[in-house]
Amino acid sequence: MKKVKIINKNKFIKSMIVLVLILLGILFVITNTSYSNSGENYKIDYVAKGETLWQIAENEIKDNPYFKSQDIRNVILEIKKLNHMSTSDLSEGMEIKIPIYE
Repeated sequence: MKKVKIINKNKFIKSMIVLVLILLGILFVITNTSYSNSGENYKIDYVAKGETLWQIAENEIKDNPYFKSQDIRNVILEIKKLNHMSTSDLSEGMEIKIPIYE
């Protein structure tokens, strides 16, 4: 087998750095691409008088396949996150988004 001799060491190092950066860039793009086929969307619900986020979450666990078999605390956190809520306080007539599958 023929031995390869590097004539210009600096040019070789620069070329390797560029090659590694290109490969890292490609890897970054590939890993940040989402291939989700779940069709996640949301429905709009309006809060009834005296209704709590806990009650809404319980109903969603029973009726909404998106939340099937999930812990109620996780359901509440997801609803709060989707609606940019810092607390669990609700008011009558308040519009809230609830995740669903389409």
